[in-house]
Amino acid sequence: MIHPTPEQLARADWATSSYSAANNECVEVALTNTWVGVRDTKTPGGPALAVAPSTWAAVVEAVRTEQI
Repeated sequence: MIHPTPEQLARADWATSSYSAANNECVEVALTNTWVGVRDTKTPGGPALAVAPSTWAAVVEAVRTEQI
């Protein structure tokens, strides 16, 4: 399991998705060598989902190919 510390989450370089900005329902993603974080832009200090980079790549591919 992936468990970044609160400090790691706070120091991560978060980027806002350009696809969700128009709706004010933004998602931010932080890419690191060991985990990928996803959080709600409106709650940057709130919960974040962290997954392995390979898991994130599979999610992105599934969305890109409209499998989910």
